[in-house]
Amino acid sequence: MTEIVKLNPEKLERLHTMNPRLISYNVEMTEVTGGTFWKAYTQAQIDGTEAVPAPDFSKGLGAMHQWYDPIDTTNPRLIHLAKALGSCWVRVSGTWATRTYYDFEGTGMPEGYNNHLRKEQWVSLCRFVKAVNGKLMISVANCDGLHSHDEPWHPQQAEKIFALSKELGCPIEAVEFVNEPNMLTVTGFPKNYTPADFRRDQDIFHKWLRENYPECLVVGPSDTDPNAMSVDAYGNPQPWAQSGGMDSAGIAAVMAYCTTAELMDGCTEKLDVFSYHYYNGVSERMAAMMPAAYTPFEGCMSEQYLGMAGISARSFTSYRDKYCPGGEMWVTESGDAGAGGHTWASTYAEVVRTLNEIGSFATVTNGVVFHNTLASSDYGWLKHGTFLPRPSYFAVLLWKKLMGNTVFASGEAVRPGAHVYCHDRADGKEGKAYLVINTSWTDTTTVELPGKAEVYALTGTTGMRSRTMSLNGKELVQGENDELPQMTGVTMEGSVEVAPGSCVFFVM
Repeated sequence: MTEIVKLNPEKLERLHTMNPRLISYNVEMTEVTGGTFWKAYTQAQIDGTEAVPAPDFSKGLGAMHQWYDPIDTTNPRLIHLAKALGSCWVRVSGTWATRTYYDFEGTGMPEGYNNHLRKEQWVSLCRFVKAVNGKLMISVANCDGLHSHDEPWHPQQAEKIFALSKELGCPIEAVEFVNEPNMLTVTGFPKNYTPADFRRDQDIFHKWLRENYPECLVVGPSDTDPNAMSVDAYGNPQPWAQSGGMDSAGIAAVMAYCTTAELMDGCTEKLDVFSYHYYNGVSERMAAMMPAAYTPFEGCMSEQYLGMAGISARSFTSYRDKYCPGGEMWVTESGDAGAGGHTWASTYAEVVRTLNEIGSFATVTNGVVFHNTLASSDYGWLKHGTFLPRPSYFAVLLWKKLMGNTVFASGEAVRPGAHVYCHDRADGKEGKAYLVINTSWTDTTTVELPGKAEVYALTGTTGMRSRTMSLNGKELVQGENDELPQMTGVTMEGSVEVAPGSCVFFVM
């Protein structure tokens, strides 16, 4: 049945003003140093014509990884495309970062570390951040090489990376102590590390930070607490958190985790920003282990799947209010799905999830969403190695061009076939910018305009699994010398038909 949406920009409730760097991204530490990351899918798997085999979990989570050389952060195309996104937070973190040794003296890596960061690599990364007008965020080392679990953390390594970054004119402006501390065994902590050890060490780190780098934002705890997502905003149990979800025996056999309360209750140092991680469940790689957390392609526009972004934001606000009252909430790692993204993460289908996540998060709270990643894995905005833009890159580029920072309640209830979000105009002119997402596979949605509007309709060039996206029927591809395509709207009035699976911006 066709949904009807009536846009009325004159009668809207203002919600709040967003951080101007709402849309930001990760460059994983493994991308800087070289290392393992999620295996790339085959072209047939991306098309949906070849099944993804279940990994051998007896070999641990590494069974889903492959080796990647460091990305070239001096690449002109990478810099050009990142700069086009405007000023963003650039987060260099990930599980790899917890066990990284900062070998800025060229003496080699001592025992107890797994990963080796050379000075020239960090210099190149800092130059990239400066070139794209970014703001640098990291997490620091906290592993056996630095200290044992029964010894307090100390800033020997942290001081090196903070000092060098400042010297290079690219100061670290925000920091999380470590990446995903809830996952005690996977994140790289010293052997036998406990939540009590974490509380002790996070306080030590935050005190050191405020004494030596008081201008740096204290962000944490980089939360992955499954308990926060066990119920929806109305207290109803979530299917993925039940049998076969995060509490399943299968996942517990691979990793141990603890709650946010265990990590934070009793800490004496206040956070400036509360952070958590969010994915729409897990990808095909982990479907056999966590079946209730997996959504097949046919469900990629379902209310249950797309609704997870808003549920996640609403769920974690209670943690924010407890541990960081009055602070912003940052999703410091987000993407298509856990374990490297779905097979369709590099296709147009991911645009629906991406834009819906940004829109729904912005209606809940002020903060930042860091996409994982800029240029690695199947869910990167840019393809690893070539840095060619994927549909999701153009989608966030268009969001930044059109949607301003002030958020309004759209006046339209979120429902199948009609996810509607509204902001002020990014160009500073009077008026509003709407995003209407038609989540139906079969039915059009009718949008009734109060007058003339500039319309920007995004569709998959050859369908939902298309490798490219079209704007108002024209394929979005780079031109010569990596020139970005012109993204202009079409003036329309009256009623506009929004095709199934399309994402359409209306600026008026």
